[in-house]
Amino acid sequence: MTKADIIERVCEEVGGFSKKEAADVVEVVFELMKNTLAEGEKIKISGFGNFVVRAKNPRPGRNPQTGVQITIDARRVLTFKPSNVLKAALNA
Repeated sequence: MTKADIIERVCEEVGGFSKKEAADVVEVVFELMKNTLAEGEKIKISGFGNFVVRAKNPRPGRNPQTGVQITIDARRVLTFKPSNVLKAALNA
């Protein structure tokens, strides 16, 4: 499903929105989520799951082509943990 598909579905399901208004709503929601995660905060959506930004430490790695040892830089990664409700819906 793409962002365009989400906009289309919001327009159909909610009703009363034009495609432009639905696109604006979806954009605002995604922007809020992006900014919240960039600040290091967790997003918890009840019945769906948790988005958490986690810090990864630098670690040794290896170039698979040359075998040369390198250091993989520290970075922040986004993780998602689905809720039990979502897991149950997927496995029903």
